[in-house]
Amino acid sequence: MSHNYHRIIIKIGSNVFTNSDGLPDIERIGNIVKQIAAIKKQGKEVILVSSGAVASGRSLITVSEKYDAIATRQLLASIGQVKLINTYSQLFEKFGILCSQVLVTKEDFRDRMHYLNMKTCLDLLLQHEVIPVVNENDVVSVTELMFTDNDELAGLIASMLNAQALIILTNVDGIYNGDPKLASSEVIDKINGKTIDFSSFVSSGKSQFGRGGMITKSTMAQKVAALGIAVHIANGTKDNVLTDLLQDDITHTQ
Repeated sequence: MSHNYHRIIIKIGSNVFTNSDGLPDIERIGNIVKQIAAIKKQGKEVILVSSGAVASGRSLITVSEKYDAIATRQLLASIGQVKLINTYSQLFEKFGILCSQVLVTKEDFRDRMHYLNMKTCLDLLLQHEVIPVVNENDVVSVTELMFTDNDELAGLIASMLNAQALIILTNVDGIYNGDPKLASSEVIDKINGKTIDFSSFVSSGKSQFGRGGMITKSTMAQKVAALGIAVHIANGTKDNVLTDLLQDDITHTQ
């Protein structure tokens, strides 16, 4: 069955972006960029919401343990954001695609003028065939000012731009009906209509390098889906996960 999506938000989580040592997995990122290039070639619009600034910073500098977690995060994010956008810029350039950097804070969604300016900019980028790479501005977003995680940010962007689909790439195959480590647990293939209380069977634990767990993903997914936007949670560590997911869609548009 074809999804027939035209505008797609793709969110890359920290545990997809990084290796087990917390450093960027350039090969995996390159594979995802290659897939996005194939999707874009079909005339689809793609907005990328990507974590990875802190991991990128970690690959460039060692921070003394005398600094607290917030200061360390600010330092790594500020240095790493440059590396992150350069990584995407160089990878997309291989396919003749321009990307841009869009850094936002939660306050930008609370202030109407900021919101409209951001929407205008994103629309303008898409009109010029540019792929916006959106991330939270970790330099000024600390403690209560932060998004829950980039899942929340991706959901807000999907709503703002009236996207047809939001694809969340994480390091598991989706939402399981139990502990993913247990053989008896299965991925829930499709959720339609009624609201489900995921807390009864989804762990509240967070991923190794990310801020958000599956509970925040499932809650956000239901809010976005209620707006008529299809939400897919998929395993970004698998090769060709995006092109496989959108295969029917890509075939339909050829």
